Amino acid sequence: MTKILVLIVGLAIIGFILWWFFGKHAVASVDATVTDHQQSVDIEVSGGYSPENVVLKQGVPAVLNFTRKDASSCLDHVVFSDFGINQALPQNQAETVQIDTSKPGEYEWACGMDMFHGKLIIK
Repeated sequence: MTKILVLIVGLAIIGFILWWFFGKHAVASVDATVTDHQQSVDIEVSGGYSPENVVLKQGVPAVLNFTRKDASSCLDHVVFSDFGINQALPQNQAETVQIDTSKPGEYEWACGMDMFHGKLIIK
């Protein structure tokens, strides 16, 4: 009986791990707010990025305002490899990242350890 119980618990844990890493999860998405010919989005960094998807308008200067509330060292940098940006994010302090919106497309960002991700969509 113990072997069956261990097998069931083991299979449940494997199923949870597969769902956690490979399952589809709800992703927060937001369109940038445009004021005075500039667009901006506030992004909270706490166990990941919220929102994870940001939609920007092509050709309008853009800034992303990251505020890290998480003490994890993994999230102390944000990296936009397509733009050559590797920005430190001090805890409990807003950091502005300027984004070049001249080319449309989808661009990803990640934490310094490449464990947490977000996506920019420039239309």
